[in-house]
Amino acid sequence: MDVRTRILEAALRLLGEGGAQQLTQPRVSREAGVRQSHLTYYFPTVAELLQAVARHSFQSLAKDLAGADARGRSTTLVEGIAKGTRDKRRVRLMLGLVQSVDRDATLKPGMRRFIRELRAGLEPILRSAGLEATPQDVAFLHSVVVGCALLQFARDDDEARAEARAVLERAIACLPKDQT
Repeated sequence: MDVRTRILEAALRLLGEGGAQQLTQPRVSREAGVRQSHLTYYFPTVAELLQAVARHSFQSLAKDLAGADARGRSTTLVEGIAKGTRDKRRVRLMLGLVQSVDRDATLKPGMRRFIRELRAGLEPILRSAGLEATPQDVAFLHSVVVGCALLQFARDDDEARAEARAVLERAIACLPKDQT
């Protein structure tokens, strides 16, 4: 694993343990087993690290969703997304990004870019599942996924997980089938 990936994985572990407040440069560099200068070379600010971890986390989830059938698993789109919304690291990451952008408005262009990238990454996943992927459909699903993730995180019980799965199933069912 290269240094950059070790840093991203370490940051994701720290997020899972205690949220964005755990992402200090000394903690991340210690967790990754690298010098702090290596960390700041790749990620000069914690906000940049958060954005990179978010991209890394989404790319990992997207790869799992896109490759489920290729590996012979019976994972459906709903199951894969539901699993992602249950991951507390991802929710803490979302919350950390929102807090960072709230504290520093100069980060908003980067956040807008990240959201565009994330939604662009959802399009082929939806298409491969035989669903339409208009910008409005993707924005709708993205909003539902974020809401489900936050509500599960706040409630943290089996009822919340079951409710989120039902909501995700309904949201996916609302998307039109691809007519091509």
